Amino acid sequence: MNDEEENIVRISIGYFQPDQTGQVESILKNEFKSKLVPAIKKLKGNLGYFVAIDKDKHAMTNVSFWESKEDATQMASLKEMLDMRKTFEALGLKFIEITDHQVLWKL
Repeated sequence: MNDEEENIVRISIGYFQPDQTGQVESILKNEFKSKLVPAIKKLKGNLGYFVAIDKDKHAMTNVSFWESKEDATQMASLKEMLDMRKTFEALGLKFIEITDHQVLWKL
């Protein structure tokens, strides 16, 4: 296995009701960003973090890139992330299981 194949892509997807689009987008751009950016910057092995919204399919997605699986799983216990998940779940968002993907190749 080369170094590239030790990298991990972590994907989290949550679904919301159509009438919540504006509220979810606002939380992602403001509260979520202000709480998560400083916390994630302190974590070991982060290579990038993207937060996105699909307004047509009523979904929010977090995609992050990590040096290793161990580094990626830091997100599972990150207090700021757990707190924000509670905020979104209180609004009724439904999250599918978070997945950690081994990178096979990249461009």
